[in-house]
Amino acid sequence: IVQYDGVAEMTTAAEAAVDVRRFLHSEHEVALSPAALETLAIIAYKQPVTRGEIESVRGVDCGSVLRTLVRAGLVMEAGRLDQPGRPIAYETTAEFLKLFGLRSLADLPSIEAE
Repeated sequence: IVQYDGVAEMTTAAEAAVDVRRFLHSEHEVALSPAALETLAIIAYKQPVTRGEIESVRGVDCGSVLRTLVRAGLVMEAGRLDQPGRPIAYETTAEFLKLFGLRSLADLPSIEAE
């Protein structure tokens, strides 16, 4: 039994993943590019965060990466901020926690300034 974001789910051991996938005829794996992982990390640590804030950290446009993460179910729109332009804020989902084996965001490694 694995818990994430207050939800419990019965899972199999990681060592059995190949056999379980073969049994279920499921080859669905999430392959994330370095840009997607970087964007996901920014969202995870700064959420709720706007596209503009993400782009400010990354220094490049992240529109297509955000769409990919939303489609993959790892990120969701958390509403609009009460700021000029009413930008959309993004946050991670329970699927994100599950994929990375986290119970909650508190399980993320701490970021230490160097």
